Amino acid sequence: MKKILKKQTEGRKSTLATQIRISYLILLLPNIVFMLFAFYNLWIIRERYNDMLNSVVAASEFSLDFKEDFDYETYLLIVGNVSPDESRTSALLAGARNVVESLEEYTYNADNRDRLASALKYLNNLDGYIDKIKVNLENENRYEKNMLIWENDVQIVTALLQETINEYIYYENKQIQIAQAQNTELYFNILKISIAIFAFILVAIIVVSIVGPMWITKPIEEQVTREQKQLRKAEFELLQAQINPHFLYNTLDTIVWSAEAGNQKQVVKMVGSLSDFFRSSLNKGKELVTVRDELQHVRSYLEIQQIRYQDILKYEIDVPQELFDYQIPKITIQPIVENALYHGIKNKRGGGTIVVSGKDEGETMLIQVKDDGKGMKPERLKEIRRGLLGEKLENTAIYGLYNVNERIRLSFGEEYGVNVESTYEVGSCISVRLPKILNIIVEN
Repeated sequence: MKKILKKQTEGRKSTLATQIRISYLILLLPNIVFMLFAFYNLWIIRERYNDMLNSVVAASEFSLDFKEDFDYETYLLIVGNVSPDESRTSALLAGARNVVESLEEYTYNADNRDRLASALKYLNNLDGYIDKIKVNLENENRYEKNMLIWENDVQIVTALLQETINEYIYYENKQIQIAQAQNTELYFNILKISIAIFAFILVAIIVVSIVGPMWITKPIEEQVTREQKQLRKAEFELLQAQINPHFLYNTLDTIVWSAEAGNQKQVVKMVGSLSDFFRSSLNKGKELVTVRDELQHVRSYLEIQQIRYQDILKYEIDVPQELFDYQIPKITIQPIVENALYHGIKNKRGGGTIVVSGKDEGETMLIQVKDDGKGMKPERLKEIRRGLLGEKLENTAIYGLYNVNERIRLSFGEEYGVNVESTYEVGSCISVRLPKILNIIVEN
């Protein structure tokens, strides 16, 4: 019967999940399609717009004074003020040709591509005229012929070239204006469609809000509650399972000092205790351990700390053996013992004693950690108790106790958990109340 009910429950969950996915898809599909359409068009226009800007920038590199510079350099060559090797005509032609060739990479308009082809022809013509002038200068000083080439050919072609480049820039700017108009039109179209999609989604949300609670709200809330509880549980388990690196570093340092001092027995004892401590911490990934194993974990911790603080720390573990086989969340007592040492015993002159005890209370058991350390003032005790309820978690000590308390309540129920009693300059007592659960019951 239980298996049938379980299958029915899983079937309802699967159907509910499918219905939710379909609802989300119906709501999101128009928005996704529109976003893809808008992004594609914006990308196309942006690429074209960038190309046109690049073409205008590249064309601007074509010197506005090219005609005057080239005509002047050609005249200097003809009259003999500069030699053919010193003439800048070749450099001017090469620079102009580079600009025209770079414009071809950004130009898509057919008319402007024709203008670039004409510009290249003009440059080739100018190159030919310069070669003729140089030949005339080498063979004989044909000044009159060179002047005719300069007046009738060079100046006319440079004028045509300058006019062609100016026309190119003009029409590219015109294309940019057209692209800007297209961008504006696309922007308003996107705005209109966005408003329409928003209105559709708003209406759909209103409809789902009215109809949805009948078949979605309650199952979702139950499922979310379960998932949140499991998530919180996993977070606390992960945080609690982490080992304080300072404890490990300090322990290793103590082992090194003992080894250097030749205290082999102390080194062996600390290494053994540290090994037991880590073995108990890992415990094959189990969530719950026996009280016996938890006490062994605490004993390993206290043995290590007693070697480090032998002048100030004493401890006793007095838990009835009849409680040893019951279950307890892993790493529950050790954080409490650690708080008793660092916030109780170490703050008191002369040291003190930590006592771990246990009581059988029928259906429950009580594990207590007492210390005769510094204790807490009334306002600090109130702060700790509020922290156990999650009202304030800024203090790491509060968070450690809150962590233990929450794991117990999440695992066994609200009636179980941690209780704190303390008297200033007398000591503290942290009580952990747990149900008496055997291993076989937990597995079932």
